[in-house]
Amino acid sequence: MDKNYFELIVHPSSHVELFSDFLLSFADAIEEDGEKLILRSETPLDEVALGVDEFAKKLSKKLSSKITVQTSLQEKQNEDWIKKYQNSVQPIQIGSIYIRPSWEEPKNSLTDIVIDPALAFGSGHHASTYGCLLMLQRYVNAGNRILDVGTGSGILAITASKLGAIADICDTDEQALEAAKENFAKNGVKYKNAWIGSAKDAKHQANDIKYDIVVANIVTDVLLIIEKDLIGRLFGNSILILSGILDKYSQRVKSAYDSLILIDEVITDEWRTLVYKR
Repeated sequence: MDKNYFELIVHPSSHVELFSDFLLSFADAIEEDGEKLILRSETPLDEVALGVDEFAKKLSKKLSSKITVQTSLQEKQNEDWIKKYQNSVQPIQIGSIYIRPSWEEPKNSLTDIVIDPALAFGSGHHASTYGCLLMLQRYVNAGNRILDVGTGSGILAITASKLGAIADICDTDEQALEAAKENFAKNGVKYKNAWIGSAKDAKHQANDIKYDIVVANIVTDVLLIIEKDLIGRLFGNSILILSGILDKYSQRVKSAYDSLILIDEVITDEWRTLVYKR
């Protein structure tokens, strides 16, 4: 172990989850501290810091929205920060689901899901994931076909599978999709189809299939962009679960999806999860 290590703190003005995805291409683990993301390495992180600034510029251009980011790079005396990180990740119970990192013990009375998160997103701790997990337990029935759009860690599709559903997963990030596949194997469940892409690409996988439940825990801007694609995966009585929606943007999403019937809604902290029926 080197005597010193490098710590990069990234504090974006918005879209924290997109910055986390970017940073995960440089590390296996990232710590979340509120709206800040912390990356540690025994190799210098100067180029990563420059890359974060460039990523913010490109994201601002792509989303037509001014996104700023503050970065702080320090060299520190080494410590066992992997152990420190592990200690910061605690199991969480959501309804009858118990989500834990692999170094914690299961609870026999609860449905066990093992996720070794890179940060709170995708582990059940973030409010948007929490809301989705609550709604999946409310609406998933055994035998349902479900599509998890932007699957990330795979936690939503894994939960649905443990509830008896048949899950398809997709993500535009190839590394995320591979991580989700590994998490499926770790949890002893299987997905049916998996592809790099989004909801519209399902037609290339299984003859333009439709689903009983479609879930998308993605940022608001993307939910607005792919609205027709998500609705296109539904049939008569299908359920659509949308999350990743900050409360201040919820009306924009409701307006975009007003062709559907809003049947349920959960608010956790400043985040909303919306449930629609066709």
